[in-house]
Amino acid sequence: MRRDALDSLDREALIDLVLNLAARVADLEAKLGLPPKTPDNSSTPPSQGRKPSADPTPGKGRRRSHPGAHRPLHPNPTRRRDILADRCEHCGTDVSGVMQAPFHAYDHVELPKIEPDVTRVTLHRGLCPCCQRPFRAEAPADMPPGSPFGPNLRAFVIYLRVAHAISFERLARLMSDLVGLAISEGALVAMLSESRRAFARQANLIRARLLAGTVLESDETSVRVGKRNWWLWTFHHGENCCFVIRPSRGKDVVAEFLGEVRPAFWVSDRFGAQMGWARTANQVCLAHLLRDAEYAVEAGDLTFAPGLRRLLQRACAIGRRRPVLADATLRTYHYQLDAELDRLLRITPMHPEGDKLKRAIEGCRQSLFTFMTERAIPPTNNGSERALRPCAVFRKVTNGFRSEWGARLYADIRSVLETARRRAIGVLEAIRTTLSRMPLGKLPPATAVQHP
Repeated sequence: MRRDALDSLDREALIDLVLNLAARVADLEAKLGLPPKTPDNSSTPPSQGRKPSADPTPGKGRRRSHPGAHRPLHPNPTRRRDILADRCEHCGTDVSGVMQAPFHAYDHVELPKIEPDVTRVTLHRGLCPCCQRPFRAEAPADMPPGSPFGPNLRAFVIYLRVAHAISFERLARLMSDLVGLAISEGALVAMLSESRRAFARQANLIRARLLAGTVLESDETSVRVGKRNWWLWTFHHGENCCFVIRPSRGKDVVAEFLGEVRPAFWVSDRFGAQMGWARTANQVCLAHLLRDAEYAVEAGDLTFAPGLRRLLQRACAIGRRRPVLADATLRTYHYQLDAELDRLLRITPMHPEGDKLKRAIEGCRQSLFTFMTERAIPPTNNGSERALRPCAVFRKVTNGFRSEWGARLYADIRSVLETARRRAIGVLEAIRTTLSRMPLGKLPPATAVQHP
């Protein structure tokens, strides 16, 4: 501010200006006293954290040696070669007629030459000698006219594009260099566009199976579509997982996904759009609260936050032991955790961050320990974080989507791939199954993948 501007102010205006500046300075000094937010004490992504440098001292931290290992032999080799000795390596005697026994076996692995398998289909026509009318051959059902690319090639392109986040320009070059097939970027885009209906159908089947259950877990992350910020949502539990991409982060997305269905239990963080949908109870993510408690401790609250941190750590430890604990034991633990939490809530925090944490706990008090009595519910929302991690990698590599249909197709494909992973189905097999308009197989109960 210039001096002449200050000269124009009266006494009251100067006092107000000084008080405002003093308040701003106090706020800045308070912020300077706070610890930095890291992935360990907040929801900061791990990619933004900084790991400490390793000890450069020679000899320290050296890994112990371990016994050597070798590649196991392939259970079903393509071919076998039995090599017999023809002469003695010592005296040169002919030993081709001597009985010999195997003493060493090893595999030689090689890729055959990769080249496209091109079938030229020629349809013929002629004139019927009986009715004198023209006739023509029908195209084979497995090779209809139109796009020249078969289902295996389409599945391979979708696999590389979505599972490995390869751009269209690099994908076209890869197909030319590696496979020996010249495909334009436009043809690659057309392949994905033509697969939209098949993946949308498969995603709807997954959604129907997911909503038929009693538990739902959810989370969301940002994504770039065109020149706007959209949101990628995941809804999942057990062996079913659905993704949707919408321009909103609000409750309208959840309402659209659920329709008239309301699950009995819901697991999420404390974001408002994901709360209030369960018919019976919610379970908030204890991992998020643990990081908030860690930050409050680092900020200087030494009364409320340390006790809450110990309580949440104990609750998570009980959750990990839950499969071997009896129902009566879990009920006892639940009572003890509730009693300890009531005692903690009577403590007055000694720092504003502790006050903020205490208000958050009071707001979700009834949603902290639902998992203690419901074995199908996890204590944290880490399953949603793991489901979103490949999407975050895709976002970093590709920078988002140019079109809305591309974004929605990606959500449907990720729904198929994540569900297939949970059912121990290979990625390419899942894509081929979807393109052939068949539902994904279901694992038998004894081998079903569990996601606590």
